Amino acid sequence: LSQFDPDSTGYISTEKFRSLLQRHGSELDPHKLEVLLALADSNSEGRICYQDFVNLMSNKRSNSFRQAILQGNRRLCSKALLEETGLSLSQRLIRHVAYETLPREIDRKWYYDSYTCCPPPWFMITITIVAFFLYNGVVLDRFVLQVSHPLYLKNALLYHPQLRAQAWRYLTYIFMHAGIEHLGLNVVLQLLVGVPLEMVHGAARISFVYVAGVVAGSLAVSVADMTAPVVGSSGGVYALVSAHLANIVMNWSGMKCQFKLLRMAVALICMSFEFGRAVWLRFHPSAYPPCPHPSFMAHLGGVMVGITLGVIILRNYEQRLQDQTLWWIFLSIYVIFVLFAIFWNIFAYSLLDLKLPPPP
Repeated sequence: LSQFDPDSTGYISTEKFRSLLQRHGSELDPHKLEVLLALADSNSEGRICYQDFVNLMSNKRSNSFRQAILQGNRRLCSKALLEETGLSLSQRLIRHVAYETLPREIDRKWYYDSYTCCPPPWFMITITIVAFFLYNGVVLDRFVLQVSHPLYLKNALLYHPQLRAQAWRYLTYIFMHAGIEHLGLNVVLQLLVGVPLEMVHGAARISFVYVAGVVAGSLAVSVADMTAPVVGSSGGVYALVSAHLANIVMNWSGMKCQFKLLRMAVALICMSFEFGRAVWLRFHPSAYPPCPHPSFMAHLGGVMVGITLGVIILRNYEQRLQDQTLWWIFLSIYVIFVLFAIFWNIFAYSLLDLKLPPPP
């Protein structure tokens, strides 16, 4: 640093920065070199923050660095990542994921060079395989419980209005499904959409969206469909899928995924089919009167989380959510809804004098 910043100002002149790139550019990833040149070209003050340079080389990006890159995108004029040839199968997979989820070429190149598959997308795979198949297959001795099965209501997982004081049921209901078609469609959507999103945005952010959708789903049922139980992971799945689809719509011109219109149509058809089935089942005569079939309100709770919190989280790659005003607004709305639903569960059921179905 003393060689390029003798006065210890924390900045490097643009000329010295370019000479450093020319001297050591061959040692860098080509896409990272492009980003560095874009950073140099975008700076109008003739100097580069040394910490920005250190952050970039250590795979960290500050807000000031992102702003510089936004202004310097014109420098990224070489061929797109999609046009590169001679890639291995794993490199093509990473490139495909980048184009499926990220709207900007600069983010795609950064992700392509930075992704190491460490850690792997463990959250979505674990919750799918262990939670759905291992528990249902080993513990319950069957992969799915139909709504007409004698053990359907007699388990400690699903949400039941009479047992709403057992707080774990607001989460564990995702491990039960109302039929093999219900389980199958949720698993397919969860893996096809959730795994690529987790590869790009990480387990922390994707698990937050998923769990927030799950909690919002069960709370929505307890508020809007007070006499019905609920099962299935649709709240979390719909939160992820709706966030991804909304992100594609909002960044339509930048998204370069193949057949994006067809893919959106297929996803919407699958979601609509599953939601329509849930609505039909809810009003179909129950196998255990007076307890109705599972509610469909969890789907709507997941969608609301997806198009609010989910969209903010998936907007950019490696963003700083704590610096975004809209993030705090939507998070505050979500927290207010959760608190309202908690108080609703405590007081509204007794005040409204509802006739709840008997406990299983």
